[in-house]
Amino acid sequence: MGGTSEPEYEYGDDLVESLEILWGEGFLSPGGPEEVARLLEGTDLRGLRVLDIGCGVGGVDLLLARDYGAASVVGIDIEPPLVEKAEGLAARHGLGDRIAFRTVEPGPLPFPEAAFDAVFSKDSLIHIEDKDALFAEVFRVCRPGGLFVASDWLRGGDGPLSPEMARYVESEGLSFGMASPERYRAALERAGFLEIELADRNPWYREVARRELAALEGELGERMAATVGPAMRDKNLAIWRNMLVVLDSGEHRPTHIKARRP
Repeated sequence: MGGTSEPEYEYGDDLVESLEILWGEGFLSPGGPEEVARLLEGTDLRGLRVLDIGCGVGGVDLLLARDYGAASVVGIDIEPPLVEKAEGLAARHGLGDRIAFRTVEPGPLPFPEAAFDAVFSKDSLIHIEDKDALFAEVFRVCRPGGLFVASDWLRGGDGPLSPEMARYVESEGLSFGMASPERYRAALERAGFLEIELADRNPWYREVARRELAALEGELGERMAATVGPAMRDKNLAIWRNMLVVLDSGEHRPTHIKARRP
């Protein structure tokens, strides 16, 4: 009899641990609490029901409930091990009663219309290729007058990837569906959103990524090699070196996104 093999996930344990070494417990994208604060500047989540798309291991959800006063947070992700880690993090911080996590299948969101006052996402929408279908679903589950607040990794245009961007994406080894700010805005408009704002964060992350690379080349990289192995440290070094090329060229454009459902 043959045994069943464990499913392979893009965000395996070693990758998750290496990213947390870089960005802090619970965070799989740059900037930590400080970048979340910049993203949420001028946004009041107090007492709101919030959906977090692509919750990862739950660090952002802790902030939304604990620091920003959301009445409830539902974090969703497609990889069960990430959801399990997020549940453990919320429980350790005593927030399991206000934060719930769910594993979902790619596709339509498993919630009724107008189920949330705000929909949030931190650098996860890049993994979803069909932006029109995505924002139509975000619009559907957001109540009238509700908010959409996200950051994501965009690209300068929608033509073929440059050789440098192709090299960077290949080194990441993740499913990337990058699109331009123009494509994001058009998809949000077609979904029905108003008050659409896109803020370019390339200048910020270009400098932060340089500091991250320097840390990976030094003591932090040594710590990562000791924790998850030299191969994962070297993989991240290659990613950061390739990423800086497309950050400097402007082809890689981290962006803040805000919109409102009328």
